[in-house]
Amino acid sequence: MLAKEFRKKLFGNRSGFGIVEVLISAAVLGFLYLALLHMQVGNREALLRIRGRDGAVEVAQNIIDSLKTVGVASITSFSKNDIVKSWDRGTGGSSTVTYKADVTVGNANEYKATTKSNYDPNIEHVYAKQVDVKVSWNFKGSEQSVNVSSVVR
Repeated sequence: MLAKEFRKKLFGNRSGFGIVEVLISAAVLGFLYLALLHMQVGNREALLRIRGRDGAVEVAQNIIDSLKTVGVASITSFSKNDIVKSWDRGTGGSSTVTYKADVTVGNANEYKATTKSNYDPNIEHVYAKQVDVKVSWNFKGSEQSVNVSSVVR
C-alpha cells in the first residue's frame, strides 16, 4: 500500500513513460550499440590473423607432403615466393594473403646408415632428412611467420 501512495505523490496520476525517459533510454541503447560494433571490428581483425596463420600452416604442410613424394636424395634447401591463398568472407568479399616459404634441409649425418661389403668397405646411405619450413606473410604492416619441422624419410 505504501508503494502506491509513494508513486501517486511522485508521479501524480500520470501513467506510462514521458519523453525524457524515452530519450534517456534511446541514448543508453545507442551507446551499447556502439560498444558492440567496436567489439566486432576487433573480432574481424583477430579472425583475419587466425586465417592467415592457418593458411601458413597449410602451405608449410603442403610443401612437406610434396617433398615426401620426390624422394630423400633430391631434397635440397630452397625458397618460394608469391604463394597466394584466398578465403571467402562472410560479408561478401574475399581475403587474399601472399606467403613466402623458406625450406631448409638439416644436416643429413644424423640419418646415415653405414654398412660394409666385400666390394666397398664403407657404404653410406641417407635414409631421411630434417626439413624446416618457415612460411612468412605480412599482416597490418608487420611480418608474421610460422615454422614447421619434419623428418622426411
